[in-house]
Amino acid sequence: MEGTLTHSPFTIGRRSDNDLVISHPSVSRLHAQIVEKDGGFHILDRGSREGTFVNGDRLQASHRLKQTDSIHFGSMRGPVMVFRNPERDSTSSIRELLEQMPDTGTSSSGLEKLRWFVESARRLNATGTLDQILTALLETTLQLTGAERAYVFLRESSGELKLALGRGRGGERLSDKSTISHHAIARATGASSDFIVTDTLELAEHRSESIVAHNIRSVICLALRCVRETSPSRQRELLGVLYLDSRTSTRSLSEIDHNLLQAIAADAAALIDNAQMAVAVESGRHNREELAIAAQIQRSLMAIKLPTLPFAAVSARYLPCRDVGGDFYDVSADSGSISIVLADVSGKGIPAALLASTLQGMIYSQLAARQPLAEIAAIVNRFLRDKEIDKYATMSLLRLSSAGTLEYINCGHIPPIVEHDGSLWRLSENNMPVGLDPTATYRSSTAQLEPGTRILLVTDGITETRDANGEFFEEDRLEAAILKGADPDAILEAAEAFAGSPTAEDDRTVLEIVYTGEK
Repeated sequence: MEGTLTHSPFTIGRRSDNDLVISHPSVSRLHAQIVEKDGGFHILDRGSREGTFVNGDRLQASHRLKQTDSIHFGSMRGPVMVFRNPERDSTSSIRELLEQMPDTGTSSSGLEKLRWFVESARRLNATGTLDQILTALLETTLQLTGAERAYVFLRESSGELKLALGRGRGGERLSDKSTISHHAIARATGASSDFIVTDTLELAEHRSESIVAHNIRSVICLALRCVRETSPSRQRELLGVLYLDSRTSTRSLSEIDHNLLQAIAADAAALIDNAQMAVAVESGRHNREELAIAAQIQRSLMAIKLPTLPFAAVSARYLPCRDVGGDFYDVSADSGSISIVLADVSGKGIPAALLASTLQGMIYSQLAARQPLAEIAAIVNRFLRDKEIDKYATMSLLRLSSAGTLEYINCGHIPPIVEHDGSLWRLSENNMPVGLDPTATYRSSTAQLEPGTRILLVTDGITETRDANGEFFEEDRLEAAILKGADPDAILEAAEAFAGSPTAEDDRTVLEIVYTGEK
């Protein structure tokens, strides 16, 4: 979605007189506005019905927009706009800073150049990606030192130094690291902390093979270290290496003061550290946004329209322990029967939720096609084994006819509880969970229900709810609640009261079917 901020306030909504008109059912007539104040742009929700979301979080107050902020209108599945401020374009900022660099070229100007570099680092710290930051660093350093080539290596989590970016004096991108002095890099990251040689011919027989082979005359290699707030030891941590060399001339590099170079290394390390932290923050924001979208999709899948039937009533409650979960249920009905699945995929979080969504669609289509329950279980088992997903699921499948005939199959799940006139019993016939054994066979069972019979299905997030002492809710408390007439809402409330908190360690799902009889 595109729009140009030509004035303030800039209004957004469905009404035709807005500056940005969005024709979407989730967007209110006057939905939001962007205002310019305090040197930046701020977005405010104008009391919209469905809300405004910035980076996955619902807007509660004015939010100062940052470069690449994602704005969703109406819901996380609604129209989206990405904020970009052309005045903060990193490439143009880099060029402007390079044009401002003092052009003196003598050692006496070192302090002036250092002051300029520190100010440049401060201003460039607000630019976009890490690659843009490194480009600014190399182009700035090349102009400051007069070197022919500049490279920056960054330290990965494994400890290995990896080439992040290389630039030539003419601005060309350099990717071949075989022509640089790895001896200099090894020295710089060692105890000496830097390696500065203005004329390699003075090294005589101590020159490394790479220096000789590639006719390198001058080398500057600086370790980039800084103290990170996350470091428990508060020691200077190696972030990477800044490497510069020249193969034909030594004049420019020999005129650079060593103290100035070390100051540049310190400022460069701080700049890279800030950029990497910004990348980590952006990555976390992006992950949160994707998780919010995934949660919204799963909520939509679980927002099942329960049918109204003359012979049965169905109710259900689902509470994931995280944003997304591995429990799911679904219902398919026609005039003569109702089919139900309740399942629990092994594991938690996004992996379990992805598989749960896949299985939900697969099983629903099979239930709607009135496939035999045992065949559905066999199909799901075969799918999980053939795909080698290394996950399994427990589930209960039920099909209830208008005449009260119940067909059911339980695959390693908590047996459904049946209640009628104050008596309880379980549908205890069991089969293997799906996804464990490629040779497993599945068999359904039947029962005849009387009008007024209730069937309760739960996932183990209910029975394995623990209190402050680590004691489980277990099936006896579940049965006691059912005998008191508890519906899915009341059962969830009982589990939460037992735990002393609504926060769950596992997904909690409860489903109830009441057979009312043919009418």
